[in-house]
Amino acid sequence: VVDCIEGCAVQTETVLRQSLQERVKPCLFVNKVDRCILELQMEPEDMYSRFRKAVEDVNVIIATYNDELMGDIQVAPDKGTVAFGSGLHGWGFNVERFAKIYASKMGVDKDKMMKRLWGDSFFNAKKKTWTNVQQPEGATDPLPRAFCQFIMTPINQLMNAIMNDDKAKYEKMMTTLGIVLKGDEKQLSGKPLMKRTMQVWINAADTLLSMIVTKLPSPRDAQKYRVENLYEGPMDDEAAQAIRDCQPSGPLMMYVSKMVPTSDKGRFYAFGRVFSGTIATGLKVRIQGPHYKPGSKEDLNVKSVQRTVLMMGRTTEQIADVPCGNTVALVGVDQYLLKSGTITTLDSAHNIADMKYSVSPVVKVAVRAKDGKDLPKLVEGLKKLSKSDPLVVCTPPERSEE
Repeated sequence: VVDCIEGCAVQTETVLRQSLQERVKPCLFVNKVDRCILELQMEPEDMYSRFRKAVEDVNVIIATYNDELMGDIQVAPDKGTVAFGSGLHGWGFNVERFAKIYASKMGVDKDKMMKRLWGDSFFNAKKKTWTNVQQPEGATDPLPRAFCQFIMTPINQLMNAIMNDDKAKYEKMMTTLGIVLKGDEKQLSGKPLMKRTMQVWINAADTLLSMIVTKLPSPRDAQKYRVENLYEGPMDDEAAQAIRDCQPSGPLMMYVSKMVPTSDKGRFYAFGRVFSGTIATGLKVRIQGPHYKPGSKEDLNVKSVQRTVLMMGRTTEQIADVPCGNTVALVGVDQYLLKSGTITTLDSAHNIADMKYSVSPVVKVAVRAKDGKDLPKLVEGLKKLSKSDPLVVCTPPERSEE
């Protein structure tokens, strides 16, 4: 997510670099478009320039990770891998969305239309022709860019009409665009009406979900080239093959990436992702910590999974089993893992590689119990903190009298 006004933040760049190193394909959401329209009152052509810069900034970073296995992963609005919108107001679109509408109206191919709705492409309404020249010979005024004419201008006009309370204009537009408000929504006005109208017309969740589903690889595709990043053992052993094929019936290979505190005091969900096989309630598994070496007993526990749980936002849902390609939370393994580790049913399995964090702990703080008798509580608290935070490292003091 990149702010179209501020540009790519340092944090965003760091996280993007980390994902590219992990061979995770990107899609881009250009955010805060509402500010361009309402606050800065920008012209569509200026918005286009801002958006293009945001896309270019991201592609510059992507270009430094040229990876043959992943192919061309540069993001582009005309490929449908860039969405624009407002996270705050809950609306968003990608070029594909509008291309579908205009393609059927104008009787052209959707992919062809997508190419026309981004870049130097202009529609000459008089001649009903497309051109890549902004100012054709003999024309007095420059032509509007297709992206502006067909996408940004309607969005601009609709939002401004509602904010200026121009009822005749926005009701006409809503009818043309097929935006139907229900029940109490009809009574809204001003900003709440504008937000609701935009959500009904170009819903951010729908846009993002369809972009993710159609443009990003499934685990079955991605694990073929990600196995080298994921697995520490030989690339031809049983575990590597199983991860590569993402086989639900194969041996279990799961990575626990973090511990999530539960409502049950002092207990944690072990949250992570299943890369092969299926994890189920009651399944007997090998819990391999980061220091485990194949063949040894160090950092290894063989236990049964008490429960498998799906984590959905705030809520958790118990489920009998979870196949590979999905994330899952486990109950009852938190005593045997500190922060992360590998869970498997295969005796010969090496560990799944630990995630690399692009930041390292920099601040050092000495803490002590104000009252000596609270020391066990302090130790317990620090243990929980270091369990749930991947970066916290606790070291006991050197001197024995403390």
